[in-house]
Amino acid sequence: MAIDGVRVHGASGQPVLLLPGGAEACDGFFPGLVEGLVADPGCRVIVHDRPGTGTAAAEGTLAGAADHLSALIDRLGCGPVVVVGQSLGGAVGVLLARAHPEQVAGLVLLDPTVINDPRTCAALERMTRVLGSAAALPGLRSLLPRVLRAAVVRSTRRQRLRPDCEAAQLRMADLDIPVLARAVRGITELSRGLREADLPRVPSVVVTADRKPGAAMRRGHVRLADAFGGEVVCWPGATHGVHLDHPDETLATVREVVTRVSAAA
Repeated sequence: MAIDGVRVHGASGQPVLLLPGGAEACDGFFPGLVEGLVADPGCRVIVHDRPGTGTAAAEGTLAGAADHLSALIDRLGCGPVVVVGQSLGGAVGVLLARAHPEQVAGLVLLDPTVINDPRTCAALERMTRVLGSAAALPGLRSLLPRVLRAAVVRSTRRQRLRPDCEAAQLRMADLDIPVLARAVRGITELSRGLREADLPRVPSVVVTADRKPGAAMRRGHVRLADAFGGEVVCWPGATHGVHLDHPDETLATVREVVTRVSAAA
């Protein structure tokens, strides 16, 4: 079913809302996940590019993302949803759960941006702002994207990903840096205003990349999981793109949370 650019796959079952990382388009971002969830346990999977990201024609802000998604869920008449968010999409999922807890039945956060860590968010916003400004300079407008793409291609070749996951990662290599900088804008202020005590207790899993236990990202993920009353999992060798280097585990984790949500309904 398609409604004004929003695609809902599956005719019945627990609704699942997919939130891709960065400013990426949702279609094809999570290889195998839509088909796998529709087949088992039988979900309705919402594929949507919020304003300011992907193929969306309308401009939008990170600060407005939660209200936009809440209105979308109301319009579709399919709440509450299980949210699956990667990177910045994970941060958006956290913001949605805080602002509209009645719309969120469960969460799977895939190496989410630590919206609960103002210092890390400030560094991220500063870095993307600098890259966005650099990408606008005549001498770097074409060079910088080529350099970043070459780095992604080299990394992808080393990883030996599943073919559909490799294709998805290579699509993301064509990064629009100014668009990403706009998508991240305001995250520092949002992070400073977020209190972990305000987050609802819902069935949830936070998947963290295979990094050192003392890393700021991992510590932030542990705090997020504690706030939601969920658990942290880490798969050996997992990178920031956990949905691409561990697609089967990602699907199994989402299925498990959907099953818990359905059992509690």
